[in-house]
Amino acid sequence: MKSGINRILYLGYYVVKIDGKKLRKFLKYASAETGKPAFVILINCIVSLFKYNISLLDYFYFRFYEKSHSERLEWAGSGYMYEYHLIMNPKRSRGILENKIEFLEKYADFVRHKHCTLKELELNQETAIDLLGNPSGKIVLKLSTGQVGAEVRVFDSLNFTPESLIIKMKDLGFDLAEEYIVQHPALMDLSPSGLNTVRIFTQLDQGTVVFLGARLRVSVNSVVDNMGAGNLAAPVLMETGVVNGPAVYSDITRPAVSNHPVTGIAIEGFKIPFWPETLDMVTKAALLHPENKSIGWDIAITSYGPELVEGNHNWCKLLWQLPVKQGLKSMISKYI
Repeated sequence: MKSGINRILYLGYYVVKIDGKKLRKFLKYASAETGKPAFVILINCIVSLFKYNISLLDYFYFRFYEKSHSERLEWAGSGYMYEYHLIMNPKRSRGILENKIEFLEKYADFVRHKHCTLKELELNQETAIDLLGNPSGKIVLKLSTGQVGAEVRVFDSLNFTPESLIIKMKDLGFDLAEEYIVQHPALMDLSPSGLNTVRIFTQLDQGTVVFLGARLRVSVNSVVDNMGAGNLAAPVLMETGVVNGPAVYSDITRPAVSNHPVTGIAIEGFKIPFWPETLDMVTKAALLHPENKSIGWDIAITSYGPELVEGNHNWCKLLWQLPVKQGLKSMISKYI
């Protein structure tokens, strides 16, 4: 009874939050792909929301319009993941992951780049001078509670004085300033438009760190690398750090690619530098605050090794499943 009520509430949330333009685009594409009328697909979409605990858009992301009942059961959708994350990362403990400022403090041993809050900049001009003088020549301004790269801006440091930096942050409503991370040359060659991070998903199981998978996020003419911003993601072999499949978009109308669409560099077969060091760092980070049991770690790879960018308590089910073109619900259902 409770699950039925929850899914009715979820439906209301999905309807309020949905990108109507994207829904219409996906519905038209699915209709053309299957030859079924759009209204038939839409009805099945709504039925599937209740039956498989997915969102309206999940139906299209997961290509349920071409999948059987048994195949649909394998996918972890929005409702399922929301409930899973509530159990694994309770609201009382997830604050260190929700707030980027708190995250940088709690996981300072795994962070190399300079960073400071708006409050710190206002209190000490020398802090601003030091940050603006960082070797990258760039500065990243953020909202500490921002999601999916939506509240991130990158600027040339030379455009600011300590005073104008503070004014800019207040104008934008941002409260965190960071040194721009200069990524490893191999990743810069792959895609120089933005920082290309590695996402590693971990699960704590009785004090042991279990790796649920790794993905390489690749920017495409974007300063961020989030799939939701139109970028690519590719599967990575946990054992070797080598990309073992083509990169995909979350936009179902766009085909997967083996080479970067701008630079032409091969994504499939790309070997992530410092892979053993990356796994070691993530293992230590996952054990540091065991009250949060399942985290999606964003990792920058530099010439000096890996460093943490952030940890996500509500890590993305699309980034996890779409690159491997497989529903992975069974990997986590045993931990609930």
